[in-house]
Amino acid sequence: MGDQKKIPPALSFATGGLGGIGGWIIVHPFNTVAVRMNLASATGAANELGFVPFANALIKKEGFFGLYSGLSAGITRQIFYATARLGLFESLRDEVAKYRPMDIWSRLGVGVITGSMAAVIACPAEVSLVRMSNDKALPLDQRRNYKSVMDCGLRIAREDGVTAFWRGCGPFVSRAALVGACQVGTYDQFRAMLKGYGAKSDFQQVFGASMMSGLLYSVVTNPFESAKNRMAFQRPDPVTGKLPYTGTIQTLTSVAKAEGPLALWNGFWPYYLRCGGHTVGMFVIVDVLRKAYFQYTA
Repeated sequence: MGDQKKIPPALSFATGGLGGIGGWIIVHPFNTVAVRMNLASATGAANELGFVPFANALIKKEGFFGLYSGLSAGITRQIFYATARLGLFESLRDEVAKYRPMDIWSRLGVGVITGSMAAVIACPAEVSLVRMSNDKALPLDQRRNYKSVMDCGLRIAREDGVTAFWRGCGPFVSRAALVGACQVGTYDQFRAMLKGYGAKSDFQQVFGASMMSGLLYSVVTNPFESAKNRMAFQRPDPVTGKLPYTGTIQTLTSVAKAEGPLALWNGFWPYYLRCGGHTVGMFVIVDVLRKAYFQYTA
């Protein structure tokens, strides 16, 4: 997203969505492991096993395709989240550029605003993704046994109410704002730096910049991902009927007090592989699609 031809708004939204979907299909298994490890941390299972043994145990129990539990919800999430995030970013960036230079601070600000907007739009799909990804990890008598993302959405609305679609919206929006700032703002900076160090091909620049920006925003946003997962997957207390997690700060502090601060980074390595891998896949696909468009319309 450095120097390039003027991108029509429709192309920006369409390639952002398609790139997001393609990148997600690649990294969905890492997301499944990250969500399972994060939600299993309360029992100590994630700490005892670690990333690779935890993934192996999951495959032995559910088969390889257990890693793709909730894929339909993940793709639905990308249709809304990736499409909105990249499309809104580039549209707002172009508007801001009419009034001030697009320096690093302008990019960070636009990233925060558009990331937050995209998160609110995509939160129902995010809740469905978390529930479907972790459902098979529950005891048989506690599983919801969703048949599809459509079934999941209808049951959430019917059983928990429409407002349940925005459980975890606070940490999801906080995370998305940080991702918008860290990923987009630093991506351009890292890409320019790699170019200065001699990385000549677009692929080398995209891959390297994506992995570095992915590492940065993974470290920064993992606690909010943990809070979002717990809020999205929680059940009311059977005695009091109250939810254990009620807000972003309350969730973060509750987990840190009960399990230690590092519990907020449980599932970090699969989360990084998901974030870095998805960033690489998304930007490479977006770049290929846009080059094809300009070649076709030249």
